[in-house]
Amino acid sequence: MQYRRLGRSGLQVSQLSLGSWVTYHNQVDVAAAREMLAVAMDAGINFFDNAEAYAAGQSEVVMGQAFKALKWPRLNYIVSTKFFWGLDREGQSINRKETLNRKYLMQAIDGSRQRMGLDFIDLVYCHRPDPHTPIEETVWAMSDMITQGKALYWGTSEWAAADIRAAWDIADRHHLHKPVMEQPQYHLFHRKRVEQEYALLYEDIGLGLTTWSPLASGLLTGKYRDGVPADSRGSVQGMGFLVERLTDSAKNAAVTQLEGVARDLGCSVAQLAIAWAAHNPRVSSVITGASKISQLRDNLGAVEVLPKLTPEVMARIDAISAPLAA
Repeated sequence: MQYRRLGRSGLQVSQLSLGSWVTYHNQVDVAAAREMLAVAMDAGINFFDNAEAYAAGQSEVVMGQAFKALKWPRLNYIVSTKFFWGLDREGQSINRKETLNRKYLMQAIDGSRQRMGLDFIDLVYCHRPDPHTPIEETVWAMSDMITQGKALYWGTSEWAAADIRAAWDIADRHHLHKPVMEQPQYHLFHRKRVEQEYALLYEDIGLGLTTWSPLASGLLTGKYRDGVPADSRGSVQGMGFLVERLTDSAKNAAVTQLEGVARDLGCSVAQLAIAWAAHNPRVSSVITGASKISQLRDNLGAVEVLPKLTPEVMARIDAISAPLAA
């Protein structure tokens, strides 16, 4: 496993990381999480991603209990969470959902620390932009989390480049803690934001990336070419919104073509897709997901594929996937 700096910070994150979206609590209990975290750490992964909204807070509980059982030294691992959706989506408290106002954020960080059983969270993200809260208010709140020792670095997820730059400029002007990283979706069929929209931010402010969904929610495994398998992510309760994109005929045909490239390299198309995302030098870490050990081990095989991604291989991959990319 190789390690990369998170943007211009001194923090070193593993080029592959392990996330908990969909899986923890829904498909993975504490015992299974403990086992997978141990396998990931043994393989060199040191960054584990989570979010307040995953399984309505229960994903953080599962991960936190697994950390406690593993008894790792706190310096050995990096953990993240994300704020925006809140835990009261069906309730009446307007300041507890879909917001980045100061009241919500200052309480959200305490809730995540309590659920995970940690004194501080390494990385905290604004999970989505909030058009109803001034960016300056959000920047001050996120900076204060760090000043108070409740978080170490902050960043954004799925923010427009202009808003990230605005947040950075506000922090710079007021001598606050600046946003260090962004967490965007990035895979073979979704690449323009990372490769084009954010292009100026890498040099101008040193933006780092921890990207999610390298397998396009499973599409790039090839398992959805004949419909939605009963044990797949697309069949999980509440994930029905994914079905249409997972069964896209043109993209599934492209996956079949990509399998030919993968076969030539001696890997699976999933390993090829993860390695492709990690090949981008702007990506600090690629967040992978797994509901069982076998999936995790298969994903880890992408590390061995990276050196095989020559310019010629990359050109073959782009010829197949780039015309379908957004």
